[in-house]
Amino acid sequence: MKATILLVEDDNEQRQLLSQLLTAEQYQVFSAATVEEALLLLKQQPQIELVFSDWKLGNYTGLTILNYVRTNLPELGFVVATAYGSVSHAVEAIQAGADDYLTKPFKRQELLLAVSKGLTARQLRCQNRQLSQQLSEQQQLVELIGTAPCMQQLFQRINRVSNSDATVLISGESGTGKELAARALHQLSARSKGPFIAINCGAIPEQLAEAELFGAEKGAYTGAHQAKAGKFEAAAGGTLFLDEVAELPLSLQAKLLRLLQEGKVTRLGSHQEITLDVRLIAASHQDLAQAVQDGRFREDLYYRLNVVPLHMPALRQRREDIPRLIQHFLQISQKRYQIAVPALTKPTLKQLMDYQWPGNVRELANRIERFVLLGDEQELLTDLTAGSVSTGQFVLPAAGLNWQQHERDCLLQALERAGGNKAQAAKLLQLPYKTLLYRLEKYQLCH
Repeated sequence: MKATILLVEDDNEQRQLLSQLLTAEQYQVFSAATVEEALLLLKQQPQIELVFSDWKLGNYTGLTILNYVRTNLPELGFVVATAYGSVSHAVEAIQAGADDYLTKPFKRQELLLAVSKGLTARQLRCQNRQLSQQLSEQQQLVELIGTAPCMQQLFQRINRVSNSDATVLISGESGTGKELAARALHQLSARSKGPFIAINCGAIPEQLAEAELFGAEKGAYTGAHQAKAGKFEAAAGGTLFLDEVAELPLSLQAKLLRLLQEGKVTRLGSHQEITLDVRLIAASHQDLAQAVQDGRFREDLYYRLNVVPLHMPALRQRREDIPRLIQHFLQISQKRYQIAVPALTKPTLKQLMDYQWPGNVRELANRIERFVLLGDEQELLTDLTAGSVSTGQFVLPAAGLNWQQHERDCLLQALERAGGNKAQAAKLLQLPYKTLLYRLEKYQLCH
């Protein structure tokens, strides 16, 4: 049998004719004359893969069945047949989720094509669900957890670009999980069976950085007693993750740019080029665009790295994920240390939800691990109020203040502290650059 079809038609002769047609094509057919019979069969026969339904069914329409299917059995194929000239019914059915429609009277070949189209749509939905499940498992595997809209957008972006070789630049505050995102990109890619090499550029002594990344021949520098493959060579066939890429010296930035452009690397002390197949993912908690303006980072390298940007949201920007993250880290620590702890009380959970989390997910994980080891909620909440949500440190004088004069003073102080650099002044005031320019012009401070 090809597939199992539920045929819903209230005209007995038409139902029998369609059933015979479909059966002759090796389809298994269940028939229903009413909406009630159709819904009952859908509940009783889980093997049904497609519904072919007439639009007009007594006092009801096929839309009733379609709404049930899309709510309870969303992967099922669905084709609807409408009376001649009932274009509005067909449009309504498609908008409600039907895969195709036929206008009566229709020919045998038209019926079979519509059925085939509905079954293909069902197959695609099944594949999408399986892929989503695999992505979900991978997310759990690398501890990328989040149902907040910003995290869902991030997951979709990771899923979309993971199977390409495009260079990805991950931004975000420290502790937000930039390396976890890089690992997810690797594990969801065709390179997943290859190596994943992570290196923190800020942790390598500058004098050893070139040899560490690009390799070195014997005698290339003092202490090089034998040839050494660099991290790029070690990551061949897989992925290299350069964390804190802004810490790379300018000389190495030029060498990295050449590798990205030509796919070749030259070991320190050698003139022989080595062709490499490596995907590069870079990350930084610094604003690289600002680093380019400051002359600390090459502009051409920035654009080479920033092919696909990913931004990791700060934990305070997705507070709805905190309870789930707490539960996740509790399970990990309890399993690791074989210690059971009681559930957190509601007041404690509220304080955790209200905290600003300057250290982001990493800070939360560390606090939860400490709680599991010590079993003390007060210890968990130590110093927590220092970063909690508040109305700010500024206290409005009892007599009030002249706001325009206050704003003008703030602008002047920011410009003075930034040495006249408007971009830096905007950063100090946490204002968009254009907003700063507008306010400077407002108070005639542009000159």
